[in-house]
Amino acid sequence: MPKEYKTIREVVGPLMLVDHVENVKYDELVMIRQATGEERIGKVLEIDGDRALVQLFDSSQGLKISDAKAMFLGRGIEIKLAPEILGRVFDGMGRPIDGGGEIIPKKNADINGTPLNPVARDYPSEFIETGISAIDGLNTLVRGQKLPIFSGSGLPHSKLAAQIARQAKVKGKEETFAVVFAAIGITFEEADFFIRDFQKSGAIERSVLFMNLANDPAIERIATPRMAITCAEYLAYELNMHVLVILTDITNYAEALREVSAARKEVPGRRGYPGYMYTDLASLYERAGRIKGKAGSITQIPILTMPEDDKTHPIPDLTGYITEGQIILSRELNLKGIYPPIDVLPSLSRLKDKGIGAGKTREDHSETMNQLFAAYARGKEAKELSTILGEAALSDTDKLYSRFATQFENKYVQQGYNEARSIETTLTVGWKLLTILPKSELKRISLDKIAKYLPAVE
Repeated sequence: MPKEYKTIREVVGPLMLVDHVENVKYDELVMIRQATGEERIGKVLEIDGDRALVQLFDSSQGLKISDAKAMFLGRGIEIKLAPEILGRVFDGMGRPIDGGGEIIPKKNADINGTPLNPVARDYPSEFIETGISAIDGLNTLVRGQKLPIFSGSGLPHSKLAAQIARQAKVKGKEETFAVVFAAIGITFEEADFFIRDFQKSGAIERSVLFMNLANDPAIERIATPRMAITCAEYLAYELNMHVLVILTDITNYAEALREVSAARKEVPGRRGYPGYMYTDLASLYERAGRIKGKAGSITQIPILTMPEDDKTHPIPDLTGYITEGQIILSRELNLKGIYPPIDVLPSLSRLKDKGIGAGKTREDHSETMNQLFAAYARGKEAKELSTILGEAALSDTDKLYSRFATQFENKYVQQGYNEARSIETTLTVGWKLLTILPKSELKRISLDKIAKYLPAVE
């Protein structure tokens, strides 16, 4: 039976100090009950001897500490799990908000989970088709990978997240695929957009949605991604599903971390974020992957908006150290009206070579990818040169590369919001673009591949 304490000493903002406590654990849930019968929930942030510092999930407004009791529940925040969670919409604390009633749990799981044992990890090696050429063709997503999207404020990362969630699938295999989508600190309009998009396209049937709104408490924002990942672990390792976890926006999560840290009067690190932010982000990202002997897998796409489009800001900087690459959205491409505005040159998927080739995508994938990268990079250089010196300064070959770069952005990167391209379509579009260049320039593709695939698109 949980023990009640009438020793609440003080409340400052969302923080509450309880004296003379026994056997209390870090992260333990606390129920605060007033004489009126009103209840509030909090969690233990810090323990110092027989004193516990508690963070309230709700505002402390109207809380009378003279007649309030604190009850320590002996467990952390838990989520109810059952196969019926698929197709459901929850708030940031795992409470249903779709009118579908409570989940009857098969199990209750602590959302803090445990990191994967590195020895038990299996190497990611299977291709996930997102239907987006700039990702599938050039920065391929592999099952079990962590591949963040770095965006800027005002760029269409929400649309891209919804499109990936709707289109992503495991290619050519009859394996169950699910999407766990966690929206962190978003506006009501954004939440409405995501829920409607999932329902309209039917993607909701294989998805679990967690919606944490901007006006929800900061402590709830810290719980939301952990709710989603715990849910993904259940689907992957107990129901043998392949799960794609999309977390948007990690920047709002980090801001909540900073807010809680400031309330605890901790010594701030870079730009006011807590010094343990790297460890904290790693505790989220490192729960993705594949486990030897388990059929399921968890692939993560965290999305974050870079403050002032600064790649060196602590949030994208630390995320880049932990994850296996990044997809970068470009403001310049967005201003040209190109969607999705993925800047393929600074983008990188470190595991792409493990998920492409014969039997996974197609035998020509690796060589055409390298050729497209090289040609686009040279084409951009030629365009910059013509801006400075005029087009007359370009050689005939440079003019072809300049034309290639323009066509590449308009035909390969650009695609419709409802357009899901198969990997074969993406490769064909790439080959068609390469016909702009003379065969002598295709130095990164073997002659037998050129003879086999080039005539088919000419």
